[in-house]
Amino acid sequence: MAARNHLTFLERLQIPRPLLLDGATGTELNRRGVDTGLPLWSAKALLDSPDVVREIHRDYVEAGAEMITANTFRTYRRTLAHAGLGEQAAELTALAVQLAREAAGEKAWVVGSQPPLEDCYSPELCPDEAALAEEHAEMAANLANAGVDAILAETHNTIREAVAATRAAMATGLPVLVSFVCGNDGRLLSGESLSDAVRAVVPFHPVAILVNCVPAEIVVPLLREIQQAAPGIPRGAYANIGRPDPVQGWVNTDAQEPDRYAEFAEQWLAAGAKIIGGCCGTTPAHIRRIRRRLP
Repeated sequence: MAARNHLTFLERLQIPRPLLLDGATGTELNRRGVDTGLPLWSAKALLDSPDVVREIHRDYVEAGAEMITANTFRTYRRTLAHAGLGEQAAELTALAVQLAREAAGEKAWVVGSQPPLEDCYSPELCPDEAALAEEHAEMAANLANAGVDAILAETHNTIREAVAATRAAMATGLPVLVSFVCGNDGRLLSGESLSDAVRAVVPFHPVAILVNCVPAEIVVPLLREIQQAAPGIPRGAYANIGRPDPVQGWVNTDAQEPDRYAEFAEQWLAAGAKIIGGCCGTTPAHIRRIRRRLP
């Protein structure tokens, strides 16, 4: 599908200039007064406030983002079933991609989010192999059918599920980016090493490997670890601001103002990051500040 300047996503990825991802969607919905209560979290806005979802995407495009992540983080059948909406998984996934596409126009690529099936901060909830294979295959197919430019298998906290998600995403024929979430110790939340996780997905040939939803100050060593485990594969990072919440899903803080966050992003670029952006708690202002500092 044609995208910015009529380049494909893979063609853009081959250009040396850093590629700017957008910032948070779920926490930005919350910041704008939209109900993001669990279990649906950001998916609830697709039903109640689709115009706000589109507006957030548009604000990121105007801030300079070249990659917009569709609001599909919680459009799995499994999650929607908690609200009696399981049969609407494909429909809501398509709506999320449509809203992102309307906002992006020809100015940005739209990637589909494919996170863990359960809570991304609870690796102990990772389902069995059969469920992982079946449900990730359905999600990947829904994203591909909705017309995304690439799939972002993000916030993965176990090697087992990262492999299942990557395998399913690659089966669509679309470019696939894989991103892991780590604790302050630099290991996946499952306790597994980032190096082992990277080496586990490399055989599937993802086009980039990233870390996300980690504190900004621990990103540089994680990028170096990715480089050591998978030299030659583009790396990236998008960090968080705030903390998880059992009711709302996330609590925003002002731990990193936009200028300070952009300073961290410069460090990531110096450490070899090709793709940078923001995760939970970040705003269009954070992305705008990064854009001003990019070469």
